[in-house]
Parts: sequence; C-alpha cells; structure tokens
Amino acid sequence: MPKESAGLLLFRRRAGEPEVFLVHPGGPFWAKKDEAAWSIPKGELSSGEEPLAAAKREFAEETGIHVDGEFVALGEVKQAGGKVVKAWALEHDLNPSLIRSNTFEIEWPPRTGKLREFPEVDKAEWFALAGAFEKILKGQQDFLSRLAAHMSQAQS
Repeated sequence: MPKESAGLLLFRRRAGEPEVFLVHPGGPFWAKKDEAAWSIPKGELSSGEEPLAAAKREFAEETGIHVDGEFVALGEVKQAGGKVVKAWALEHDLNPSLIRSNTFEIEWPPRTGKLREFPEVDKAEWFALAGAFEKILKGQQDFLSRLAAHMSQAQS
C-alpha cells in the first residue's frame, strides 16, 4: 500500500491576484535546490488518523502556526515514488518569517557516524500562483490547477 500524506495549501489575494504559501524542505539534500523543490506543508498520516486532521497537524509541525477555517478539498495526487498526497486549500494570511519548524536528525555527512539536526522546513514564502508552478514539486502542480479552478468558479 502506498504511503499517504496530507497537507494544506494556503492562499491569499494581493491586488486581486492569488498567491500561495509554499515551504522549502530543510536538510542537506534540498539545500541548493529551488525550482521544483518547494511543497505544500504536508506529512504522513498516523495510523487511523483522519486526513484533514493530519494536514492541520503537519502544517502546525512544519510552520509552528495553527490554522483553521473553511477548508476546500483539492483531492489527491500521486507523487514520484508512489506516495499519495491529499490536500485542502484554506484562504488565510500569515507572515512567513514567523514560521518555526520541527526538526529531524540524519547522519551527515553520509557514512561518518555523525548525527546532525536539520529543520523539516528551512523557509517559507508566498508566490504568485503563476510563479508557484515553477517552484512547487511537479507531483503537486495539480493542486495549484485545482485551486485556480476553485477560485475562478467561486468568482462566477
């Protein structure tokens, strides 16, 4: 069975244009990657956990910020490697400089026996929706398209 993750795609409107909140993964593997490296804040579901509850929990763990409101289901996508990601959109504004991510520990450099701690998320930013397509992981681009469709439908 493929691993399942859940996450939140925050959006806001600036001068009538939508912007989305994305996070950059921390750690040495992602340190020099930018294009197609950003993600929605997300993480794996715990056993028996409701996906939306997991999405809220993971958002809080990766940003240090709790959010709530009217969530819009964006469905699911299958990322490279087979992981299934479920996402919800939420219109909500926040200051990316206030994020405080949880951390993880890995052996770094490899095969040295030295454990180092890194933040799960090393930065967060708001991106214009059009520019976000270049920044977000390819496997998550459908979430941006679905959000754009939802927003245009809501304006009709």
